[in-house]
Amino acid sequence: MGEAPTTVSATSGGRQASQFAVQFVKGRWFSLFASILVMAGAGATYLFGTYSKEIKATLGYTQTTLNLLGFFKDVGANIGILSGLIAEVAPTWVVLLIGAAMNFFGYFMIWLAVTRRIAKPRVWQMCLYISIGANSQNFANTGALVCSVKNFPENRGSILGLLKGYTGLSGAIMTQIYLALYGNDAKSLILLIGWLPAAMSVFFVYVIRTIDAPRKPNEIRVFFHFLYSSIVLALFIMAMTLSQNFVSFSPAAYAGSATVVCALLFVPLLITIKEELALWNDKKQLPVPTPNSIALENPLAVDPKLPPLEAEQDNQRSNTPGCFTDICNKPARGEDYSILQALLSLDMGILFLATFCGLGTSLTAVDNLGQIGESLGYPTKTIKSFVSLVSIWNYFGRIFAGFVSETLLAKYKFPRPLMMTLVLLLSCVGHLLIAFPAPGSVYVASIIIGFSFGSQLPLLFAIISELFGLKYYSTLFNCGQVASPLGSYILNVQVAGRLYDREAVKELARKGIDRSTVKELTCIGSHCYRLTFVIMAGVTFFGALASLILVARTREFYKGDIYKKFRLEGDPEQSVSSNGKAVEYR
Repeated sequence: MGEAPTTVSATSGGRQASQFAVQFVKGRWFSLFASILVMAGAGATYLFGTYSKEIKATLGYTQTTLNLLGFFKDVGANIGILSGLIAEVAPTWVVLLIGAAMNFFGYFMIWLAVTRRIAKPRVWQMCLYISIGANSQNFANTGALVCSVKNFPENRGSILGLLKGYTGLSGAIMTQIYLALYGNDAKSLILLIGWLPAAMSVFFVYVIRTIDAPRKPNEIRVFFHFLYSSIVLALFIMAMTLSQNFVSFSPAAYAGSATVVCALLFVPLLITIKEELALWNDKKQLPVPTPNSIALENPLAVDPKLPPLEAEQDNQRSNTPGCFTDICNKPARGEDYSILQALLSLDMGILFLATFCGLGTSLTAVDNLGQIGESLGYPTKTIKSFVSLVSIWNYFGRIFAGFVSETLLAKYKFPRPLMMTLVLLLSCVGHLLIAFPAPGSVYVASIIIGFSFGSQLPLLFAIISELFGLKYYSTLFNCGQVASPLGSYILNVQVAGRLYDREAVKELARKGIDRSTVKELTCIGSHCYRLTFVIMAGVTFFGALASLILVARTREFYKGDIYKKFRLEGDPEQSVSSNGKAVEYR
């Protein structure tokens, strides 16, 4: 007779466990965890410096041709308009599946080419393959980032910094996994880049989505826990990267390092479980939740004859600029600009110039890192360390740009354009360390360039949102980053590639070797990239001066409270959502 209550209790416990499992899988926090893993595989473009030498050697490319491939990689990685348009008319799972298919196709075709499993492709075909593969990361960004921002609208800055930070770590994470699975085989790295990110997107295809769920105040505390776990991961990878350069790792040691990396990647899952358990317990204590009270800070006059939704839409139409109207009648900084108002403004022109100089030179350095290491006589293992250092410090740059610049702006009114200027000046130092190398200087240059490269895009996106408003933000930030591949083409292909080939031909002439008898142009010595990176340092310094002009133009704007219109006065418990409504948490 004593068994019945036990049976009932076990049945009830099993039912509750299954109900919690369903809530967990369908919850916002698990969707965020899935987005973290997808973004951790969405930075394969940063590994180009690791496997580019295999492409160059196998297919017999000159440095100019290789840099042309790098340019098309940058074009694919930075033109995300297509993924955004598809996301407007299709659900998130469609966006993720398209991205997975593009990722696998692009990099798998490159792997087939370098392993000679297919006939040698034409240069335009290789450019197409790498552009398709690189463009897939925009689909991952659109699916993961947009859904996460919509699920946590009050903490969108922290969300963007966190997820883009994991993207910055992606190259270093995949390097550790590749060393454990394939050893020191750069061709197999291309295959890993093809299947692993695609597999993660497919696995979480129905998990990452926009979710309506109850929110709690002070969720920023949870995001800092996610941040701390990512910092531990970054520090461990950096320690392993440096150790692998000075100590010869066995296959078992590489496997152990990759296992720890994967375990640290799953630490956010524990935070996710904790938060969902808290929501589960709150739900049991409050079976009938009190709905959030909604109020408008400044109610607009509406036509009482219109239904509520039509009235709201009527107000929005009458009070916001059209996409292509009032080009010359620009609003004040911080208000919603139309697309042409923003694109034709002097502030956007200065930003475009600074981005062209800063990101163009940074991409040139990252894409040529493999050849830089080779020209200075570093072994292949050390060159991989340079690439991993760039990836790790790319992460720290993104975190710095997101969290630190926000703190400095809030506490000290430190303008973000000035932060951009300082980052560009720091980048000049990295370029000069490559132009005039000393023993070990490329390690320091990799750290500096990775940090400054990671900082620039988040700062650019934040400045655009602050100066030109949020109404057409998705279009404006995509237009802003177009300067990046343009700078890469001019500085990487037309400057770096041609100067390297010229030095290599001179070296052949000194040795009395005819160019036609050599399959691959290779230059050895510190002179190979000296003039190139003196030019890069000069271009970056010019970009810093342009950014300083923007600092002067926006000085008064940043002295004010630029986020005042997004806050309600007198009630710290309230926040303004993206649709302009005030939400009170009870």
